[in-house]
Amino acid sequence: MKKNKKTTLLLIAFTFISNYLISQNTVCFTIESNTNTGLAFSGFSKYVNVLDCFDVYAESSITDEKVLHAAAVAAELLDNNEDGIVDDPLLEAELTLNDALIPIFTTDGSVAENNFFNYYNGNGAAAVLYNNEMNPYQPGYWGSDATVEEVIHVINAIGHTNIYPSAFTPSPNSSLMSAAMDVARGGQFLSVPASYPAAAWYHYDDVTCDFQCMAIEYMYWSIVSLMGILDDPTTCTGIANEWEPCSPTLFQSTDTLMYNLITDPQYSLPQLAPDGNYCPAGMSIIKNNIDPIYLYPNPSNGVLQINSANNKINCIEIFNTQGVLIDRRHPGITNPKVNLEQLSNGVYFISIDNTNNRKIIINK
Repeated sequence: MKKNKKTTLLLIAFTFISNYLISQNTVCFTIESNTNTGLAFSGFSKYVNVLDCFDVYAESSITDEKVLHAAAVAAELLDNNEDGIVDDPLLEAELTLNDALIPIFTTDGSVAENNFFNYYNGNGAAAVLYNNEMNPYQPGYWGSDATVEEVIHVINAIGHTNIYPSAFTPSPNSSLMSAAMDVARGGQFLSVPASYPAAAWYHYDDVTCDFQCMAIEYMYWSIVSLMGILDDPTTCTGIANEWEPCSPTLFQSTDTLMYNLITDPQYSLPQLAPDGNYCPAGMSIIKNNIDPIYLYPNPSNGVLQINSANNKINCIEIFNTQGVLIDRRHPGITNPKVNLEQLSNGVYFISIDNTNNRKIIINK
């Protein structure tokens, strides 16, 4: 993940605004203590099981918010329609078989990382995450959050390449994807060439990345282009040395082979970008220092029930996705019912007594 000084300053400013407007994402997973006794996992204290087929391990210094962010992103990619069920049973079985996982390290070279690299001998690890490359408020945003990228790498490399070999095997002359990548790179290159042909739109230049590595990177670029994660001028400019079709429209018109492949419904690849929120059971839970607050149903048909076990709800604020306050209520009771029928269908954020904004969806 590469970024220049100007991009970094812009991201810092955007992150400050995002953190001010949206305090925390909604993630309905529980962080557990790590009980894996293997030497490779001895440096991890935090653990999340994601949909019984994907594991997140983290060092103690990684904040709960970032651990849950990784879990939410994995869940959204596996369960893209967020109904609580992995979209592709074959993928679920393959990830389970291989104990697919993402480890989160404090820094490069940490004791936990050394233990993991020295002793891990499983088949479920294909990428890692570091504390300084995670930002729960900008999921997948280039230069800010690598979580989407690294989790996609694991799911693709451990899952899709195995269950759909004719489509996604990352070796030369082996699959529809490898053939598409040869077109995208302007030819078949088993190693990084001195320069790519002018017509190429995928020109990855990491000399340590072999053909299979290039193919996994190509799959990532294609998926997130389709999702629209890269579709802004700063990102398009920043990644142009590696990948050009940064918008969904440009990707569809430029890389027709790969577009047709990853949108083929038989492979059930995710089409919607993760937003870091995952709570499919129809109930969002806000946890504060006093008591849990329950919101349901979510999505809502325009009426939202808010239940607090112990305390009156004194202030309810609704924000749109730009962080603009559009509604404020002062119910002063324990379990208020809020009528939001005046709102258009869409995504909003709700703040309860200035604590922990949560995403709500209005679908009347």
